[in-house]
Amino acid sequence: MNRDSLSILAAISAVFLCAVGAYADVKLPAIISNHMVLQADHTVPIWGWAEPGEEVTVSIAGQTLTAKADNDGRWSVKLAKLPAAAEPQTLTVKGKNTLTVEDVLVGEVWLASGQSNMAFTVSSALNAPQEEAAANFPQIRMFTVGGNSQRAPQVDCKGEWKICTPETVPRFSAVAYFFGRELHQKLGTPVGIIHSSVGGTDIAAWTSEEAQVKVPELKAYLDTWLADDAAFDPVAAKAKAAEEQAAYKLALEKSKAEGSKAPAKPRLIRKPGSDPNCPANLYNGMIAPLIPFAIRGVIWYQGEHNAASEELAKRYGVQLPLLVKDWRTRWEEVLPFAWVQLPNFEVNGDGRPLVREAMLQTLKVPGTGLVVTIDIGEAKNNHPKNKQEVGRRLSLWALGTVYGQKVPATSGPLPGNYHVHGGEVTLEFTHTDGGLAAHDGDLRGFTVAGADKQWCKANARIEGGKVVVSSPDVKEPTAVRYSWAGNPDGNLFNGAGLPASPFRTDQQ
Repeated sequence: MNRDSLSILAAISAVFLCAVGAYADVKLPAIISNHMVLQADHTVPIWGWAEPGEEVTVSIAGQTLTAKADNDGRWSVKLAKLPAAAEPQTLTVKGKNTLTVEDVLVGEVWLASGQSNMAFTVSSALNAPQEEAAANFPQIRMFTVGGNSQRAPQVDCKGEWKICTPETVPRFSAVAYFFGRELHQKLGTPVGIIHSSVGGTDIAAWTSEEAQVKVPELKAYLDTWLADDAAFDPVAAKAKAAEEQAAYKLALEKSKAEGSKAPAKPRLIRKPGSDPNCPANLYNGMIAPLIPFAIRGVIWYQGEHNAASEELAKRYGVQLPLLVKDWRTRWEEVLPFAWVQLPNFEVNGDGRPLVREAMLQTLKVPGTGLVVTIDIGEAKNNHPKNKQEVGRRLSLWALGTVYGQKVPATSGPLPGNYHVHGGEVTLEFTHTDGGLAAHDGDLRGFTVAGADKQWCKANARIEGGKVVVSSPDVKEPTAVRYSWAGNPDGNLFNGAGLPASPFRTDQQ
């Protein structure tokens, strides 16, 4: 064998040994990394990968556990419950190599997910400069999951834990940060937020395929996506994209010359199977890798995408409870789960009221909560800036229901029974903490209809803890609606200052 042959053999051997060495190294998922927060008073899974059969030892806070990697190289242990601890600790994971995870706190961990209003950052929120300057909370940490659309569940994701400082907080999810800040200040414990959201996305993208194929309506929706993916022609798509880009440039030049509004940029043409909105794609890439990291619960802010049409909105009543069930099944735990009802926004012909209704009706699922924001949106802005109040209202629900603390209220008024007496309809409500009240003048926002389903503006008054509704134009009312519009003007609140949810009795 000549020198060249020996050199080639040596090179191949070196590559092989490097590959084996890399495979033998103990590895951890991105979510288990420096500055993380572990869930207090809860068994805590720690997992990773190593060479099949390799023994791995995990140590933290006086606990030492051992596991053996299975045939796929995966290993896991489950730490016994840890008390909340602001004192930084070190997690050590040892196999053929040793990994140390530094600055680990133990406290309350929440998953925050959804679309653009959850992705909306502190830097864009109300009073951003003041909020950023005051964000010196080293016991609040946030892990932001990198966007990742995948057709199969992934075992890991991209991201890192960031300590809350004036320098890091501008890129934090605003709703998640303000929620976490309230918990941190009220509970006096470290708080970790796992933020996983993508703007402009459908709830179907965040639900596992396994769960959706069991529902005929959702399976049909998935099948449509997959059929479009199979029929996708990349050459034709490239030509169409070039044509749209050329048209856009001409329209842009024209708008500049005329001083008119610039045209919308053409949408990126993707192969349907790789699109973030393809059912299950974001669950696969951005939720599955987080499981089974121990969390206390979930906050969800999504639905704008599904309000784009009545067809999509009607489907939401099936999709939201399925999402809750799906994630609880994956974590093998009845996780507390709250969502933000869509705020007021002036848009015609969409399904926003129907999505709000689906969110209200999903409260039938135990252990869930609804935050009403119908009063703090912006008529001309689908991304309202007041995320502080959204986070505060979410925290009221969590503090009152999950942590058992005394709070002014955990929800705004929600519709209960109703009774028709002659020409009047009497409406009952739950969550009337502090009594019902009309903000800014007489009670408004109600409409009433008879058997002909012709909706008329109604007179409304608060009487004995209830609301009485009537209209001179409807002699025999059968149904009432409240704030049933994209940008309604209803002003019913409880004594804690929380607004009533929009609703309609003709669907009860």
